Amino acid sequence: MTAYRKTEEAIARLTPLQRRVTQEDATEPPFANEFNAHDEPGLYVDIVSGEPLFTSRDKFASSCGWPSFTRPVADDTLTEKRDDSLGMVRTEVRSRHADSHLGHVFPDGPPQHGGLRYCINSAALRFIPLAELEQEGYGHCRHWFDDGAPADDAAGG
Repeated sequence: MTAYRKTEEAIARLTPLQRRVTQEDATEPPFANEFNAHDEPGLYVDIVSGEPLFTSRDKFASSCGWPSFTRPVADDTLTEKRDDSLGMVRTEVRSRHADSHLGHVFPDGPPQHGGLRYCINSAALRFIPLAELEQEGYGHCRHWFDDGAPADDAAGG
């Protein structure tokens, strides 16, 4: 299995926006971002480390302006941190291996899917289409899509 980590080379490849979001805890503009309305089947990984974070099966249309997911691919994928910036208390989510700022988690997601909304910056993500999992080195993640069950009712973001 791949070792997911932050490297100087990975940071050097980031666009200015990706760097501001992942390394300086910035937020990209709502609605005008790459994955807000994206609905292709596949895997969303950390732009810095390549660590798998979310699947399209757990993405839903939240109308908040950023890609939203009901859950990460595994319980230990993300770390959470109290964020009291901007005059409010929120829970920031970061990738475990690269410590990339991803976005925030809120308790206003679809109740039938656990009630959480992981509101994530597109600039923190790289998308791997389902058909390209093997060739991109993510064949070990296919089981998240192969159970034959239809995507969650909340999907279709």
